[in-house]
Amino acid sequence: MRLNIWIVLCFSLSGVTGLASAQQVGTEPPNIVFMMSDDQSWNGLSVPMHPNVRNSKSHIIETPNLEILAAQGMRFSAAYSPASVCSPTRLSLMNGRSPAANGWTKAGPSLSAHANPKLLPPRNIKTISGSDATIAETLKQAGYATAHFGKWHLEGGGPGQHGFDVHDGNLGNEHAAQFADPNPVDIFGMCDRADKFMAACQDSGKPFFLQLSWHALHAPENASRKNVAKYRQKIGNERQIQRMALATDLDEGVGRIMSALDDLNLADTTYLIYTSDNGGGGGGGRAKALSGGKGSVWEGGIRVPLIIRGPGIAKNSWCHERVVGYDMYPTYCELAGIDKIPSSTLSRLEGGSIVQLLHQQGRGQVDRKREELVFHFPHYQSADGPHSAIIDGNLKLIHFYETGHSKLFDLDKDLGERTDLADTDKLATKQLQKKLSQYLVSVNAQMPQTNPNYDPDQPTLGSANGGKQGRMQRGNNRRKRKTP
Repeated sequence: MRLNIWIVLCFSLSGVTGLASAQQVGTEPPNIVFMMSDDQSWNGLSVPMHPNVRNSKSHIIETPNLEILAAQGMRFSAAYSPASVCSPTRLSLMNGRSPAANGWTKAGPSLSAHANPKLLPPRNIKTISGSDATIAETLKQAGYATAHFGKWHLEGGGPGQHGFDVHDGNLGNEHAAQFADPNPVDIFGMCDRADKFMAACQDSGKPFFLQLSWHALHAPENASRKNVAKYRQKIGNERQIQRMALATDLDEGVGRIMSALDDLNLADTTYLIYTSDNGGGGGGGRAKALSGGKGSVWEGGIRVPLIIRGPGIAKNSWCHERVVGYDMYPTYCELAGIDKIPSSTLSRLEGGSIVQLLHQQGRGQVDRKREELVFHFPHYQSADGPHSAIIDGNLKLIHFYETGHSKLFDLDKDLGERTDLADTDKLATKQLQKKLSQYLVSVNAQMPQTNPNYDPDQPTLGSANGGKQGRMQRGNNRRKRKTP
C-alpha cells in the first residue's frame, strides 16, 4: 500500500504548480519540517530551555543533536503546548484553535458517574472535524506537498482525509510497541520515509510541509540496547533508564533528519521545528524546575521545549515571549506567503504568527485575538481534579472546580509555582477569574457538572483519576468518618 502512495506522490510532484498566494515576491517559499515528541518535559533535554534557570535542562539525558539544533537556531523559554495531554494538542495544531474552543480537552476516557467523582467531566467527541481547514489543507492549496509520519491519534479518517498527500495512516499509541531495536518505536523508519519524501520534493522543485509526530517517549521498554546500557551505568531506576535511553534514540532520529536536509542541500531553505505535545513534569525532588505534570495545567504539564532553526533566524538566539502551539497555523501561513486565508478559517483562528519573533532575535509581540492564554482541563487525571488556568502577562491563575478556589502565581519571579499570591493580591485574582470565565463562555467550552449521586463517604475510582488523587480522596473520607 505504501508503494502505491509513493507512486501517487511522484506523479503529483512531476509538474510544479504555480504558488500564487504562497510565493512571496522575489523569494521561493520555504520548506517546513515540524517534529513533535510525545510526553517530553520542558527540561527533558540536555539543552537548557532558559538561560537563567539551572534545572531547565536534564543533567543526565544526552541529546547532542538537539544541542546542535539549538546552537543553530532559536530557543523559546516560555513555549506552551495547547493542552497537557496529547490529542487535544494535536487537533489544536491542525486547526489553530484552543482545546477549549475545539471541545476536545482530554485524550483518554473521562470518569463516569459510576466512578463516584464529585464532578461529572464532559464527554468529548474525539474526532477531527471536516468543517475546519487544517493547516495541511491550507498549505496544500498554496502549492505545498504535505506529509505526516507517525502518531495521528485524531481519528476522522486519518491524515489523508485532512490534507496530507503522504502519511502512515490513522495511528495511535499502540503502534509504538510494534517496533524495537534496531528501530525503536519506528524512529528510524520514520526518518527513512521522511528522507524519501523530501528527496522527491527536491527533485520536483516543490516546497513541502513535513510533520513528524514521533511515538517516543511511548513504549520506552523498546529503547535501543546500547542506550539502555549507557544509562544503566548512571542511574538505578529501570523505567527511568528506558525513558532516558529512548530520549537519546529520538535525538539520533532528529540528527538523521538534520543530516538528510544537509545531504539534499535543503537546510538553508527549511524551517526545522522541535517541540513536545505536552509537558512531562518538571523533574524530581525539591530542586525540580516546574510543578505538576501531564494531565495538569501547572507549568510542568503545559510548558514544553521549543527550538526553531531556519532562514533569517539568528544562531544560538533566545526568545522569552510566551508562545503556544496554536500560533503555528498563522506562522506557517506567513512563512509560506499566504496572504489570503478564507474568512471562515481566519475567523476561527486563535493564535498569532511568531514570524516577527523569529526574524528579530526573539523581540516583538504575537498578535492574537486575546492577550491571555487559557488552558482548560475539566477532567480527572491529576491530583487537582478538573481545573483551568489563565496566563496574562507575568501572572497565572489556576482555578480548581471541586473547591471553587484559585491560586495565583507570578511566573517571572516564581516559575516553580510555589508561592500562592491569591490572598495577597485579591484584585488580580478576581480580575483573572473573570477573564477566565469570560473566555470559556465565549468559546462555549465544556464544563464539569455537579454529580447528583456523589457519595463523599466512598472513594473516587478509576485509573483516569490518578493514583495520588484516589489516595487523597480516600484519606479525606477516612478523616471525615472519624469526625464525631
